[in-house]
Amino acid sequence: MDIWERDGIGGCLGAVRQSMLGNIIQAHTSTLVERMITWGACMCLFNSFIMFELETRTMSLIHRSAVRELQEGAPLYGARMPAHRRCRRAALGALVTGLALAACAVGPNYHKPPVEIPDGFKEGTDWRRAEANPSGALASTWWTPFQDDTLDQLIEDSLKANQSIAAAEAAYRLAKATVDANVANLYPTIGAGLSASRASYGAGASDTGTKVIGNEFVADLSLSWELDLWGQIRRQIESAKAAAEASDAQLAGERLSIASSVALDYFALRQADIDIDLLKQQQDIYQRILSMTQAEVGQGTASNDDLLVAQDNLELVIADLQSTEISREQYEHAIAVLIGKPPEGFSLPPKPSYTFVQPTIPTGVPSELLERRYDVVSAERTAASANARIGVAEAAFYPSLTLSAEAGFEHSAIQRLFSVPNRFWTVGPSLAETLFDGGARTAAVREARATYDEQVANYRQAVLSAFQTVEDSLSSVTHLAQQEQQFAGIYKNNRQLLTSEEAQVRAGTASEQSLLTQKLTLLQAQENLEDTQAALSESEVTLIKNLGGGWQWDNSRNAPASAAASSAAPTDDRATGVSSQ
Repeated sequence: MDIWERDGIGGCLGAVRQSMLGNIIQAHTSTLVERMITWGACMCLFNSFIMFELETRTMSLIHRSAVRELQEGAPLYGARMPAHRRCRRAALGALVTGLALAACAVGPNYHKPPVEIPDGFKEGTDWRRAEANPSGALASTWWTPFQDDTLDQLIEDSLKANQSIAAAEAAYRLAKATVDANVANLYPTIGAGLSASRASYGAGASDTGTKVIGNEFVADLSLSWELDLWGQIRRQIESAKAAAEASDAQLAGERLSIASSVALDYFALRQADIDIDLLKQQQDIYQRILSMTQAEVGQGTASNDDLLVAQDNLELVIADLQSTEISREQYEHAIAVLIGKPPEGFSLPPKPSYTFVQPTIPTGVPSELLERRYDVVSAERTAASANARIGVAEAAFYPSLTLSAEAGFEHSAIQRLFSVPNRFWTVGPSLAETLFDGGARTAAVREARATYDEQVANYRQAVLSAFQTVEDSLSSVTHLAQQEQQFAGIYKNNRQLLTSEEAQVRAGTASEQSLLTQKLTLLQAQENLEDTQAALSESEVTLIKNLGGGWQWDNSRNAPASAAASSAAPTDDRATGVSSQ
């Protein structure tokens, strides 16, 4: 074994071990000593490749000499054979060294930031659906339990045609393409070229002192490969993958937001249908009361003040009716846009007798909320992406090693271009390092760390906001359910009062105007009950949205739990463990 094999490879592997230890320390504190250790490993690798190229060229010379000696009948000396073995061992040593260095990646490894999770929800523990299975889960088609075929069709249309969803889906495809582009940086770039030129040199410009005209034909293949010694590319892939996963969660969030918006606008529209019908009935009654009051004023049994009150009541109902019709038309326009249609070509027939259905909603436990809420998952994946960017920034402190090779044929006559005497080749490494940048790399590391801290804070805030919105929704549903019971009782009592009033009118002990007043009271009680039921349905939709709408994230795969693992068909990079869906 010669000196280079004994000290070069052994020293290089020792430097690799030091480099790996240095990179572990680097995850916490970047020091000049650690970078010098890593520099030593890289310089040793560079030395290995240089010696490999020199011995390759020596082997080629020895081989040609040996061929000549055999042709001349001279014996082939055994002393020259070890050059081949030395070259193979040098190449193997360089390969092992490169793979060992490629296994390292600078920068901190990601760990999910800890957050405080309550043991249970504060509000809604005693509401009327508390007997529901606490371990139950929302279905992805959460709107079907409302038992409305029109609503089902509207939501399905919105999920297919809504432009906000289309934009979010395009953003997700962009994020996946970014992952693929970063994965491609792990592999060498291979190119091919074919060129032809004709040149003329005057007597003063040529070496021979005579005018020269000649052709040149070149056909070549080239290869360039920047080795990912410090994990910069792998950290970029890690960051891009986390960003794509965040985009995936945002796409799910956009779908849930659009579907819930359709449901909320639809229930508000049906509430307006009911209110318009009830207000029109009240308008008829107030019109009759006004006519009766005018007759009584003419007979002298009623004052002018009574007439003014009757007119005000009628005008107030007409004003409320106009306001409700405006709201109904605006809700219809909003639904049209949500399903991707212009409002002019869309309409929903009124349903004054619409009945609101309140389904059972499983709330689950607070810990599951971190996997159900798309905004929480998106914030956590964004923090993971920012963490990987720290490694990308720290890798800029280390040198880059690029392997380049080129081979081809060159001749003045194209018919003799592809012959052995006209071939050429070159191979060799290139090592580059920034010596001074005015602190730009240090600032980039500080920026990456600050960005990570910002995203961690955003993640924790998203968790707190998620618990808040669920508690708000549970509180709203609980109190509206109780309010519905009270208004239902009031409506029942007023129906009995109306029956009694009708009996008194038939008996002649009550006037028609008192009967009309009781009908107004019943209509107002019905309006309060219907409005509360509509508000309860809307609050349940909001609760479903705040619980994640049946969407759930699988932390073990960093993918939506509803998506089958086999259907993703990931493209894996075995060297890095990176996959792009």
